[in-house]
Amino acid sequence: MDHLLEEFPPVSTAEWESAIARDLKGVDYEKRLIWRSEEGLAVKPYYRAEDLKGLASMDSAPGAFPYRRGTRTTGDWQIREEIDAADVESANRTACAAVGAGAEGIAFSGLLVERADELAVLLTNLDETPVHFELADKRLLRLLIEWLGERSRAARISTGCEATASVEFAAEVIGDAPKGFVPFTIHGEAFDEAGATGVEEVGFTLAAGVDFLAAMRERGVEAERAAAALEFNFAMGSKTFFQIAKLRAFRMVWARAIESFGGTRSAARARIAAHTSRWNKTVYGPHVNILRATTEAIAAVLGGADSVTVAPFDACYKQPDEASQRLARNTQLLLKHEAWLGRVADAGGGSYFIEALTDFLAREGWKRMQEIEAHGGYRKAQAEGLIAQMLGPSMAGREKAVALRKRVLVGTNQFANPAERALDRIEVSRVSETKRGAQPYEELRMRTERHAALTGSTPRVLLAEIGDVKMRTTRSNFAANFFACAGFETVTRRFRKAGEIAAAEGDLIVLCSANAEYAAITAELMAKLKELGRTTPVIVAGTPEDAEKLAAAGVAAFVHVRSNPVEVLTKWQEQMGIKS
Repeated sequence: MDHLLEEFPPVSTAEWESAIARDLKGVDYEKRLIWRSEEGLAVKPYYRAEDLKGLASMDSAPGAFPYRRGTRTTGDWQIREEIDAADVESANRTACAAVGAGAEGIAFSGLLVERADELAVLLTNLDETPVHFELADKRLLRLLIEWLGERSRAARISTGCEATASVEFAAEVIGDAPKGFVPFTIHGEAFDEAGATGVEEVGFTLAAGVDFLAAMRERGVEAERAAAALEFNFAMGSKTFFQIAKLRAFRMVWARAIESFGGTRSAARARIAAHTSRWNKTVYGPHVNILRATTEAIAAVLGGADSVTVAPFDACYKQPDEASQRLARNTQLLLKHEAWLGRVADAGGGSYFIEALTDFLAREGWKRMQEIEAHGGYRKAQAEGLIAQMLGPSMAGREKAVALRKRVLVGTNQFANPAERALDRIEVSRVSETKRGAQPYEELRMRTERHAALTGSTPRVLLAEIGDVKMRTTRSNFAANFFACAGFETVTRRFRKAGEIAAAEGDLIVLCSANAEYAAITAELMAKLKELGRTTPVIVAGTPEDAEKLAAAGVAAFVHVRSNPVEVLTKWQEQMGIKS
């Protein structure tokens, strides 16, 4: 039995590749096994130790410059809860209750405080709790400086005031700011909501930070003081490994930027607040948002975020209630106290893929920053529309992927429940408050809902299975999923003869069979429909080679995997009298 304890013999990459080639049996390696991400990275099917050769800072420890493995020696993080209340009294009550239930930091998101007495009420019993004011103008920053100067406070206060909005004012604030006050934020999450790839998020956020450092230096503010005044806010998306690597990469490039400005290594620790993405949350199938937010929170923690905010699952369509807020808070409590994610610093460290991905995002992000610098800096590039121009293609690509269902939003553009209703539970203003990928599909569904409310009926699609056993089932499943995206009622029936289909009830008929059988089925069906005096539109599921002949015979349309559901379903809504 001693041989069982021996190490496995080494296997070279060439041997692995040879085995893969044999298994592929001539299938193209690139097409089958290489995934090309939106960032432009060719993701390999496996990574090995040799992929890490030459990567920077691989031997650095957690808490050590350049912070590839995190700015702390533990994996712990602050559970930050967002409070959206109309007045200071209710905001304070809600915040204190949240802290009592496990929140470790509070972010006031919808409240702009203007007076010292309001501030005193808002912060009552929160002296030991880090507090963030997302809405912050010049008046509030000056109020906070004055307020903090008159009293001692154990916990940090920060604000979401955009760092690059007014650099003259920023230099003034930094000069007056007491210790423990972080007055400015660079909003990397805005790039995510504008469609940015991971590379663009890292690069543009870094460019904004570098521009801020340069502007402060011009005004006599040292890099250390400027860096201490900043928090970076990132949205965490659904591509878990890329999101983990994004935060790791940003810490590295920010540390190098501070070093280049003459700051100390201690000052080069990026303060990162992570927020679950708003872009991928959905009104329909809203409880899937809980799963999305959970994986995003895990990515934020494993990526080394200092604080994490999980938005309630219903925040995209209404004011969150106590139950949804508790679910959001408990997501992090479970990750911290039951999954124990905070017990290990940089849990992904040493993963060949994550390390290679971190290096890619750092290198390419630095290049994006250099492009912005070559244009004259972030503020100039933003003012002249260059940032928006650079983000345009990535947003268009993201929206196209959702429209074509290559980027899946479960419950919305795939596996939708046509019986689900949303109009009676949404606040219209919140649905359109931020740009989300699901909105085109949600508009389809809501049009159908409004039509049903006005007319008392929902469009009925008859999925007529006939002929080839395998293809009829496959195509009816596809078509049911396709038309459910617009909230149409679908009924699946199996027929032996095409003539029987003509007598069945439905606002649309979708033929589900094999390509070779459609010509005969269509000829018989069209003749029977004409005989019965019916004008029900007939659609074919699939892409038969004789599509032109079928169209000439009366087929109204074809639906298949290359169809754009938003365009096709909008057309059929219009033809059935469903208006915006």
